[in-house]
Amino acid sequence: MSFVTGVGLTSYGKHEGSSSLDLMSKAAELAIADAGLKRADIDGILCGYSTVSPHIMLATVFAEHFGIRPSYAHAVQVGGATGLAMTMLAHHLVDAGVAKHVLVVGGENRLTGQSRDASIQALAQVGHPDYEVTLGPTIPAYYGLVATRYMHEYGVTQEDLAEFAVLMRKHALTHPGAQFHDPITVADVMASKPVAMPLKLLDCCPVSDGGAAFVISHDGTGDTRVRVRGCAQAHTHQHVTAAPALSELGAEISIAKAKQASGLAISDVRYAAVYDSFTITLAMLLEDLGLAKRGEAAARVRAGYFDQNGEMPLNTHGGLLSYGHCGVGGAMAHLVETHLQMTGRAGNRQVRDASVALLHGDGGVLSSHVSMFLERVR
Repeated sequence: MSFVTGVGLTSYGKHEGSSSLDLMSKAAELAIADAGLKRADIDGILCGYSTVSPHIMLATVFAEHFGIRPSYAHAVQVGGATGLAMTMLAHHLVDAGVAKHVLVVGGENRLTGQSRDASIQALAQVGHPDYEVTLGPTIPAYYGLVATRYMHEYGVTQEDLAEFAVLMRKHALTHPGAQFHDPITVADVMASKPVAMPLKLLDCCPVSDGGAAFVISHDGTGDTRVRVRGCAQAHTHQHVTAAPALSELGAEISIAKAKQASGLAISDVRYAAVYDSFTITLAMLLEDLGLAKRGEAAARVRAGYFDQNGEMPLNTHGGLLSYGHCGVGGAMAHLVETHLQMTGRAGNRQVRDASVALLHGDGGVLSSHVSMFLERVR
């Protein structure tokens, strides 16, 4: 058993003069205070990777910088799924009695601390060194290929994909920490600069500075506790050239295992936090997870199903597409927002009911998946 006892999040966007360690420290300090703990109470640390500071021992580098001496330290890297993978590992660590309070932290000054070319170069390395990287594709190009195939198989249009960008921007407008606060329309998305067709600029997440952290504890604190009910992973491939059919990707595997581990069904879920590096990512994952039928997620967006006041509120902070994406910390913001919603602290973004939440992270090009159910207990 484990509980998410505290969360911390910086604003995303530009943080001139702040290093990755600075941003991680700020988020960690907020999370520890939110849990009602002191730094000395933290006996485990899990740290996400950083492309700006690619140290081979980043977890202990951060522990030293932050002034803690944990009995357990581990660095994790499974792309965008890292935040939830670390949460799952922390859950198992405290459940096994290895640690009592595990600090999970990620953050980067990816926008101000790394050149555009260096960022593109680093991210392009997810491709196969012989069969893909040598041809020059970037992350958007890989997802563009996936999008083209998905659109062909399920009748999804570019306008359908644009709906997800519009929804995430609408949600970001209500969060002061979001990178973007200008409303957009489907027409704006369609008119934005082509990046890797069919994906255009507004179909893609931005590059951001930011940090996020949370504390996973063996025992809950406060009147409203958020418990990890069940979680699971799936890793079907690393490279697009080795990927299985679109109907056999890892999200379907991980959600099935997570439902079995938790004893919950999709019908039990009241709030969803789903990885959204690109509009196609969000569209596919919503359908893989069973939150919409194949090819029908966009119709649910249009109908208000995923709105703040809809039947299944989704990424109410604006997601990666509009709150921002600072590497590992990007998707960690999804869990921070989920915790705020579940504990009734989301302010003007508060949804009616967040008693059971489903979170899903995706790493690589739909390569690594983590599905997780959280429940509110009193």
